[in-house]
Amino acid sequence: MAVRVLKPGLATTVQDLGRPGYYHIGIPLSGGMDRHALVAANLLVGNDAGAAVLEAVFMGPELEFTEDATVAVTGAELPPKLDGEPRETWTSFKVKRGQILSFDFLKRGARGYIAVAGGIDVPVVLGSRSTYALGALGGFKGRKLEAGDELPVGHASVTVKDGRTVANDLRGQPAGMPTELRAMPGLYWHRITEAAGNGFFSDTWKVAPEADRIGYRFKGGKALEFVPREPPFGAGSDPSNITDACYPYGSIQVPGGTEPIVLHRDAVSGGGYFMVGTVIAADMDLIGQLQPNTPVKFVKVDMDQALAARKSRTELLGKLRSAMA
Repeated sequence: MAVRVLKPGLATTVQDLGRPGYYHIGIPLSGGMDRHALVAANLLVGNDAGAAVLEAVFMGPELEFTEDATVAVTGAELPPKLDGEPRETWTSFKVKRGQILSFDFLKRGARGYIAVAGGIDVPVVLGSRSTYALGALGGFKGRKLEAGDELPVGHASVTVKDGRTVANDLRGQPAGMPTELRAMPGLYWHRITEAAGNGFFSDTWKVAPEADRIGYRFKGGKALEFVPREPPFGAGSDPSNITDACYPYGSIQVPGGTEPIVLHRDAVSGGGYFMVGTVIAADMDLIGQLQPNTPVKFVKVDMDQALAARKSRTELLGKLRSAMA
């Protein structure tokens, strides 16, 4: 079967759990920005957790199905409609041949995940079906979807009941305002003054309009003050510059010391900006659901706290798997 794209939405791409193993040669991880929501969508329709789905940003696509299918939409509250009739998010539902799946206006969050039983069956490139649009790699022809595209769908290996749902406490969505993003100070923490470091964690920041799969920019906090130094060879005169170094997934670079950028799934793997720290892995899914102007506070944690948070996030995923078994 296939899914025909009638309207592509704002920026809809094919994504799975990503492309690890190539970061050292400059090919980013890619994959779903909210991995928990992606896995949930797949489990709802009986797919393997890492099957390819559609990731829709802010606005959903309009899709026509050429055969009967089972579908689920998770992540952002992007209400699905089947031939104009509302359907629930975080719940599986049946689609008949010829029916059209569309979406209402976004209610909450930023990215919705649309899973189809059998998975979106685009070619595997370097171990993943994920789209890396900046490098025209993977996904459907290496790009976001366009009207007229026909997406192949794999064979569904199991049949699931209509109306399977994920309980609210298993959805792992951002809670509270401002959103708290836990971060560990980085290798270059010594480059800023103590007052600047304290201010970074005490200030309230807001998500800037420049927020995408490459990185999320934040505005509104005080500019960082740097410790005076003699610039090392190759670093340049700006105090936020360093001699080129590797960027960890989730690292927070601050060009010019003014606006932090959290590097996400499609970010480059190295460069010449200093990093004030790294957002912990457990909170990276939350970033993918933040809309522009959302208030955010960075919360300082240590390694033990980061590992405990990762364990909790893993346990949440385990509970989700058990609930869907």
